[in-house]
Amino acid sequence: MSTGKKPASLAGRSLQRKGTSKNEKTVAASDLAQAPKRKKPKSKNRKLQCLLN
Repeated sequence: MSTGKKPASLAGRSLQRKGTSKNEKTVAASDLAQAPKRKKPKSKNRKLQCLLN
């Protein structure tokens, strides 16, 4: 199961709360692990180098 941005954000917040139970933190951690990773934007210089080669 993949998690979207908003549920992953909520899961991250629940990991930081002190009143969250251990089971809830385990579920939140697994949600974060399954969340899609952010892609790093490619630099303009790299695109220019590809065009020049």
